[in-house]
Amino acid sequence: MSDDDTYIPRRLDDQWKIGLWDVDVAAPVMLALFLGWLAGNYLAFGACLAGGIYLSRKLNKVKADKHHAYAIHWMYWMLPPLPLTALRVTPPAHILRMIG
Repeated sequence: MSDDDTYIPRRLDDQWKIGLWDVDVAAPVMLALFLGWLAGNYLAFGACLAGGIYLSRKLNKVKADKHHAYAIHWMYWMLPPLPLTALRVTPPAHILRMIG
């Protein structure tokens, strides 16, 4: 067997996508669509949709030059831990320095 026929995948750890967008960029728009639908009138739906698109664009610009999982890392360090999101292996988010 030669080395030429070995396939090495390049996109094994890509983020999940909704259509063409990453999940963390599409999430504000999806949440805004849901909130606008719950509001029950067209003006609130349009305002929520516009706000969701604005937040999504801002998030996309913030994470443009950073790691592809920047939003997940930011949420881990800045948001309070919930029982469903707390990880057992890593230290709590309020411990910033590890000794050892």
